[in-house]
Amino acid sequence: MSFYKYAGFWRRLIAFTIDGTIIFFIFLILSIVASFAFFSGALSVNSDRFLADLEGTAHFSPLMLYLWAFYFVINIIYFTYFHGATGRTPGKMILGLQVVTEEGKPISFGTAFLRSVGYFISNIFYLGFIWAAFDRRKQGWHDKIAGTVVVIKEKTDHSAGLSIPDEGASEAAVQPATPPATDNN
Repeated sequence: MSFYKYAGFWRRLIAFTIDGTIIFFIFLILSIVASFAFFSGALSVNSDRFLADLEGTAHFSPLMLYLWAFYFVINIIYFTYFHGATGRTPGKMILGLQVVTEEGKPISFGTAFLRSVGYFISNIFYLGFIWAAFDRRKQGWHDKIAGTVVVIKEKTDHSAGLSIPDEGASEAAVQPATPPATDNN
């Protein structure tokens, strides 16, 4: 049986920042491609009317809503895919973190989706993320909503964390570790 410590606030923040940067660049590239396609199509149909319509600011409010919704969807897809597939986003992989259920099992795509939606609830004044700094099990609101914890996938001491059975090990084969004998000569 392996023992994994709960991941703390700062380590999780760095992983989330890495993931946020990746998502930003994905959003930027897809937005540029979509904008180019939209403006090329609009200019080819009726360029005089389209350019006249750009002078009014009424067209930018719906555009901002579409961009926000697009960014929301990219976030949901990104976190749902990576957490559902491996329990680790690229940011979490770099920092040695993994999302598991409270029992230590891999999470499903449904749980990953629920956790991804929970990010937006945690984002209210960042209180849900800050909560993880003070929680006994280092859970943010999104973790509590989905029933997940984030663990450090490095074997550590047994002070505060979660024991997860190793894959392929049976309960009978799991024995407590004994320190090696030392020679005092």
